[in-house]
Amino acid sequence: MHEAKYKILEDGTFWGEIQSCPGVWANKETLESCREVLREVLEEWLILKLLDRDPLPKVGKIDLNAVVAEV
Repeated sequence: MHEAKYKILEDGTFWGEIQSCPGVWANKETLESCREVLREVLEEWLILKLLDRDPLPKVGKIDLNAVVAEV
């Protein structure tokens, strides 16, 4: 969530996305609800990536692919 970027759209809603995780975005009326939905979308995205054995993006210096490969 540290990589999440937020902006206010012309209609006054909040847009949030995590660019390193394609498809992880949310658009809600408040910043707090946008953050909550974005967190849920990220969790679901990660579960699908793990189930499909797709590579995960590196976050800063953290590479979860090495951990997943050991399982």
